[in-house]
Amino acid sequence: MIEWVSMKSLNGKELAEFIKQRQESTVRSLMQGHHIAPRLAIIRTNPDPVVDSYMKLKQSYGDDIGVTVDVHNIKQDKAIAKIIELNADVSVHGIIVQIPLPDISQTNEVLNSVAGDKDVDGLAEGTTFDPATPMAINWLLAGYNVELRSKNLAVIGHGRLVGKPLVNIWRQSNLEVTVADRNTSKDELKRITQSADVLVCATGVPSLITADMVKPDAVIVDAGVATDSNGLVGDIAEDVRDLPNITITPKQGGVGPLTVCALFENVLRAATQRVQK
Repeated sequence: MIEWVSMKSLNGKELAEFIKQRQESTVRSLMQGHHIAPRLAIIRTNPDPVVDSYMKLKQSYGDDIGVTVDVHNIKQDKAIAKIIELNADVSVHGIIVQIPLPDISQTNEVLNSVAGDKDVDGLAEGTTFDPATPMAINWLLAGYNVELRSKNLAVIGHGRLVGKPLVNIWRQSNLEVTVADRNTSKDELKRITQSADVLVCATGVPSLITADMVKPDAVIVDAGVATDSNGLVGDIAEDVRDLPNITITPKQGGVGPLTVCALFENVLRAATQRVQK
């Protein structure tokens, strides 16, 4: 654990290095002790530059820790057939579908075709895994000894990748969470954020949360990703970072590095379950 010493930054990159070293050791144990070479399959149907950047990041991380990452570039109408094939392939331990799909109306159907014990993104019905970004957020808060019990917790954004699963995880742990989504009024949103001791934002709306909306001494996790004239930006406005007493994720190196770690943690867990079977 990293000691809590009046720090202002929740540095996910620093924590990720420790996790990465442990995962390298796990891969060596699986290969040397059980002759299992962990393998992740990525289904890519959307030729999007942002998607490509995330995919390359996963490939690079896999190379670093010894996990094989196969990218299957296919048309969306071929995705389910390919997934069924990968479900049956015992050499493949994890399968993820890069979203958004070209035709988003088929998202649930495609995601739910991934076998629950290989759904390392945690998005299919019947999955046995937690989604990577909520895992990363919990790792980050735990790594900096941020106490959640008896605190006012707020999650802004209720999407399938971050907000909704994070709220479910926290509530299953008997934590009380206030949620705001696109239907929340501006006045209500401000009331929620001003009372939050721990505030997680995952809306993809640039600079949604401003300095006047933040409680003194708040812990803020910016898990939003959007683009504006400055490139990739988060949900937190620049003036929030000028406040004197908050603790916040950095513009880069906050949740992102740990999200990749969490994805591969699920891959290694799937491979380990294969050993146990």
